[in-house]
Amino acid sequence: MKKLAILSAAVIVALSAPAAIAKVSEADAAKLGTSLTPLGGEKAANADGSIPAWDGGITKVVAGFEKGMHHPDPFATDKIEFTITNANKDKYKANLTEGQLKLFELYPDTYKMNVYQTRRTASVPQFVYDATKANATRAELIADGNGISGATVGIPFPIPQNGLEAIWNHVLRFRGVDLETSRSQAAPTASGSYTLVETAEELRFEYSRPEMTLDQLKASNTLFYFKQVVTQPARLAGTALLVKETMDQEALPRQAWTYNTGQRRVRKAPNVAFDTPGTVSDGLRTTDDFDMFNGSPVRYNWELMGKKEIYIPYNDYKLHSDKLKYDQILQAGHINPEHVRWEKHRVWVVKAQLKEGMRHIYKTRVFYIDEDSWQVSLTDMYDNRDELYRVGVAHAINYYEVPTLWTTLEVIHDLQSRRYLAMGLDNEGRMYNFDAQLSEANFTPAALRRAGIR
Repeated sequence: MKKLAILSAAVIVALSAPAAIAKVSEADAAKLGTSLTPLGGEKAANADGSIPAWDGGITKVVAGFEKGMHHPDPFATDKIEFTITNANKDKYKANLTEGQLKLFELYPDTYKMNVYQTRRTASVPQFVYDATKANATRAELIADGNGISGATVGIPFPIPQNGLEAIWNHVLRFRGVDLETSRSQAAPTASGSYTLVETAEELRFEYSRPEMTLDQLKASNTLFYFKQVVTQPARLAGTALLVKETMDQEALPRQAWTYNTGQRRVRKAPNVAFDTPGTVSDGLRTTDDFDMFNGSPVRYNWELMGKKEIYIPYNDYKLHSDKLKYDQILQAGHINPEHVRWEKHRVWVVKAQLKEGMRHIYKTRVFYIDEDSWQVSLTDMYDNRDELYRVGVAHAINYYEVPTLWTTLEVIHDLQSRRYLAMGLDNEGRMYNFDAQLSEANFTPAALRRAGIR
């Protein structure tokens, strides 16, 4: 948390502003697409040029790509510039997080970071850029930050004034409109053995629909629908979850239902939130660890700490490749570092401190959010003894047929058990279908029951 590069005196004032302040002036909004990227990142290169200027990101698909394929690496010929190991980590300490340093300490002989040329590939469709600019002067936090209003489709707060706005940007970043996929997760033991859990997932983003109006979004109070059905192993097959995420969580908290194959019943599940253990996660993540952070922010005080240049996983097409088998990725302690690409990027640093009287297994959480996409790239989670407990790592690529920058794999390291949970494995599975045609009828308790029946 040291040596954060605060952008300007004006930003320092903004960081101490109360959560109710949100909208920016027309003059500030005019910077979007000029001195700032359309989503609010700094367009210029950094001082030494190690982070280049943003030039629009990836704007067309890679030659040879067809929908339904895994994504060919646009940078397959890039060479490793240097490798960070436990032996030389102090040389790069200024650009590493506490969690990364801890992983070097725990796995001194096997953990390393291969660092490549930085490529600012994040991009989204033009209608998202247009909506983001409109949101900048009208979006605001409501219900003490437990909801938002005045925003739709785009990033709600591209020029954030506080930590709550920044985390809402992550929650509402563009990831397509309707999509379906099959993904897997694994929780290797200390020896490296694992059982693969396969899931079929569907997502319908109400907030991101190009035609969505402010009035329609307010009336529905629905940000997105999510349905997940376990398909393997046989003992878990049919276990299912349905979530309706709300925009004003004070007026109506998240709605969730589960289907239990043993009881063959759909039940309302109000506890699918906060630090409830995640679905079939072997107790290695909380519900709000999914997607690096999701759900209501109400239990924390959120502080925008400024920006920092750090090494984050980016353009991880090699890790995404269907030429890899899961056995080549999953190993004891951590995933195989040979397949991971690290790059230096500017990130927003957001610190979440548990409010007095609130309960959560994480007392403090630090989020490192990519300035170009609002994707949380890394998280450090501290327990109630103020000791580093877990470390989250999001391995992202640009799904250039959309386009959107999103994860191909998320890893939660549990430092106490020296185990990790790898979520979103797709190398041996079916690729995202961003052209899915899903209706609200796909996301009802009745639909959940039908999906869960084996």
